[in-house]
Parts: sequence; C-alpha cells; structure tokens
Amino acid sequence: MRSYLDILRLRGAQALLISAFPARLAYGMIGLGIYFKVQHATHSISLAGLAVGLNGLSGALTAGLRGSIMDRWGLKWPLRTFVPAYGTLIIIFNLGHGKIQLILLAFILGFTAPPINLSVRPMWKITVPPSSIRTAYAIDTAMMNLVGVIGPVLVTALALSKHPALALNICASLMYLGGGMMALLPATKNWIPEKKVKGELPIWRVPAIRLLMLEGAFIGFGWGAFFIGVPAFTTLQNLSSRTGTILGILAGFTVLGGLVAGLVSRKTSSLKAFRYLYLAWFIFTLPLPFTFPDWRLMSCVAFIGLVNGGLQVFYWEITEAVRPRGSAVAALGWLWTVEGSFAALGETSGGYISEHFSPRYCLATTSIAIAIGLVVINLGKNRLKAADRIPTPEADTEAIGDVVSAEI
Repeated sequence: MRSYLDILRLRGAQALLISAFPARLAYGMIGLGIYFKVQHATHSISLAGLAVGLNGLSGALTAGLRGSIMDRWGLKWPLRTFVPAYGTLIIIFNLGHGKIQLILLAFILGFTAPPINLSVRPMWKITVPPSSIRTAYAIDTAMMNLVGVIGPVLVTALALSKHPALALNICASLMYLGGGMMALLPATKNWIPEKKVKGELPIWRVPAIRLLMLEGAFIGFGWGAFFIGVPAFTTLQNLSSRTGTILGILAGFTVLGGLVAGLVSRKTSSLKAFRYLYLAWFIFTLPLPFTFPDWRLMSCVAFIGLVNGGLQVFYWEITEAVRPRGSAVAALGWLWTVEGSFAALGETSGGYISEHFSPRYCLATTSIAIAIGLVVINLGKNRLKAADRIPTPEADTEAIGDVVSAEI
C-alpha cells in the first residue's frame, strides 16, 4: 500500500492520472455514442453498425502511422494536433442528421483519433522512479478499469435520456479537457523516443509480427461483430439500457484478469500461458450465441473478460519479445491497424446481420473467429519461440504497460 501512496504523492503522477482520465473516458463513450446517434436518427441498426465500423476503420488505418510519428518526433505535437480536431469533429457529427452525412462524418472522425493511451505508457517511465514503474502501471490499470465501466454506462444513460445530444457533447468536452491537459504536461514535452537499432527488420517484415497480424485479423473481425452484436441484441429486445452494463462488466473483468496474470507472468513461459488461456477463451465464448441480454450474457462476458485480461498480458509480453527494437509505440500501432481494420469490417457487417437475421449470429462469429485465431497461433508457434521463456522484469513491465495502452 505504501508503494501506491508514494506514487500518488508525486505531482507528476497526479497530473498524468487526472489528465488522462477524462480523455480515456471519452474513448470509452465514443463507440456507443456513434451507434445510438445513428440508430436514433435513421432507425436502422445496419446503418448504425456501418457508422461505427467506418469510424473504427479510419482510426485503425492510421494507428500505425500515428505510432510511427510518435516514435520519431515524440508526443507533444500529435496530441496538440489531434485532440482539438477530434473534439470539434465529434460536435459536428452530433449536429448531423442525414444518414449519408452521419456516416461520412463518422468515417472522417476516426482519422483524427488522438493517441491518448499510446502516449500514457511512455510518460510513466519519466514520471516515476524505475523501481516504481510496475506499481504505476497497476494504478493506471485500475483507472482504466474504472473508465471501462463508467464509459459505456454513462453514454448509454445519456443517449437514452430526454436529451440524447448530451452523450456526444460530453464526450467531446472530456476529450478537450483531458487531451488538452495531457498535451501541456511536462512529461509530454520531455519524453524521448526509443532509439532504433541498425539492422533490425521493418515491422511488417518480421515473421512473428506477420503471424500476430494474421491472428489479429480474425480476432478483430470477431470482436467487431461482438461489439455491434451486443447493442443490436439489446435494442431488438427493447433492453437498450443494459448495453452499458454488459460492456462495463466485460471491461471490469478484463482488467481484473490482467492484474491476476501480471502476478504470475514472471513464473511461466509467455507463449505457453498464452496458448492455454487462448483455449480457455475459446471455450468460454461457446455459450455466447445461446444467451439472452440478462444475467446469462452478463455472466458469460464476465468469464470471457477474465480470461481476455490474462491473454492481453501474455500477448504483449510476446510482442515485446519479437518486435524490432526502436518500435515501442509503432509495433502496437501497426498491430492495431490490422486488428482494428478487421474489427471495423466486423462491426459493419454485424449491424446488417443483426437487423436482417439475428445478433446471435454475430456472437457466434466471435466464437468462430477465436477458434481460427487459436489454430493460427498453434500452427505458427515456432515463429514466436523468442517468447517461449519466462520474461525479464523489464519485458514484464513493458507488457503490463501495453495492456494499459492497448486501445489507441
């Protein structure tokens, strides 16, 4: 407890936590905010899914580029450029009405997504002493847990209230506030990118990274279908108010699983633990298409989240083991470019499938996608052999931090 209090007493740590919170909360609200805005304006789940999907696609396509920019030029100017552009476009989108206008604006919005979470992890390294990095990440993870629960619940309540425009207006205000404070932090100005190592292959030429990108394509599509299938399911059952609760439970248990895995991550091989948890992940998703948006779906996503949180820790340990040196931020960005792009396709197709067939098919797609991802990892395990070891304290610390910054 003393180690946590020691960090919380540091002014730099206080400033980083306080500034990051509203910006992250905005990210926790934006997906459902777009969904409810378009669904209310057009009365179409398909178009709502299309808008969310296109927003995710444009954000994902530029994620790797944003990561590369940060690795080369630092954090200050990306934040100062993207934050005001993003907040302004959210407000403009919220004022839109026609279906073409809303879909186009949702697509454009994604291109300006600020690299909030990608910026937080490197700033911790110059905010607290090296011996306190792991504790700082644990505190940051706890904050992400809180945001992951509050965001979906808050945006759902506002979007379904008598003043639904408040949902996205508050989202934009939170981004202005948090992103603006982050852009002005001394840590933002002082952070120096990791030095590149001569002779390292480009990210996209590393066999292990290619394997993770292939796996990410299937997982992205499956999770995209899931994240549009849940609000579609609740909407069709006239239970829209439960959307935030279901996704909040998923977020909370994901971070809990990550914290538990972090306690044992230095006692087992990253790759071995990852493969075992992946199998459990697949098994826990099998009941998804047979649930209903009540305690059954809530219980199911709790188990899925618990395993998923552990998977993330070992996934990022694997990434740290196989990525080229000098690509600390870019590696995450390019992996998300692939996974996020396919997630957008899953969201886009999931809206149509939910409205014209059944959202249960979307949830079944999640299970199928995870099954394929499991096969890809097992068949390509030799490409990941660098991670078939107990990680060093440094690599373990990097991985815990990457769980915190897994969302761009």
